Amino acid sequence: MRFRSLLYVPASSERFIAKAHERGADAIILDLEDSVVPAEKQAARERLLDAVPMAGRNGAKVFVRINSEPGLQKADALAACQAGAFGLYIAKTQSPDQLHILASHVEPIERQIGRDEISFVPLLEDAGAVLEARAIARFRRVVGLATGGEDLAAGMGAEPLPEVLRLPKLMVHLAAKAEGKLSFGTLSTIADYSNLESVGAAAREAKAHGFDGASCIHPSAVSILNAAFSPSVERIAWARTVVEAAAAAEAGGRGAFVLDGTMVDAPIVARARRILDEVSQ
Repeated sequence: MRFRSLLYVPASSERFIAKAHERGADAIILDLEDSVVPAEKQAARERLLDAVPMAGRNGAKVFVRINSEPGLQKADALAACQAGAFGLYIAKTQSPDQLHILASHVEPIERQIGRDEISFVPLLEDAGAVLEARAIARFRRVVGLATGGEDLAAGMGAEPLPEVLRLPKLMVHLAAKAEGKLSFGTLSTIADYSNLESVGAAAREAKAHGFDGASCIHPSAVSILNAAFSPSVERIAWARTVVEAAAAAEAGGRGAFVLDGTMVDAPIVARARRILDEVSQ
């Protein structure tokens, strides 16, 4: 799975949903949480049956961000499951126990309609959740983790500055990677979506740290995220050269070799192969 760009779309907006499939995002996140006012949440939930297939018409995976309040969360999850959503973005995830409860709630519906298990992306949005990140990542349905920078900073009584968010976001990132899961986000906040230069710089930095993709709230950021989280032409050419040279070295009985004046050994070859795997997805 490749999720370089995950575009949030309010599940209450028929106009935005109708155009979501045209934006080029790898995934669409139909939002039932922050972008939907309380009075419209039920109607937005009921709209998922049409909105999920509509948003995924061009092949993008469709997630639904569900509310954190228990009464809303279960109803949101069931509706997303019945509508055929690929996964749930679970707002304000606190612990693995919360995920067990949610999984138990959707399992009967999955069996009843004969669908694959719905995937989970927990959103860790407070200090306690960050400290539980690896246990949360270990849960079987989890495909990736994300950190809610704005809520995290607010909960700590802090400002959402890069130096404030960097450590907790890296902690969540390391937890995801330690469990072989995807990691979404950047090391700073990109709430100012209109500053596309800043969005691109943040995404490229995240890619250098091994993040797999990031979410955005405006379609203008989609192409920037897709480019930032994809290997460049130069990087692909380098990877092919390394892999070809490694095959020749192995045939000659050498585990390490020199390429363009640089020593190449197993970790570098693994990095090159990973780049080529990204291209083939």
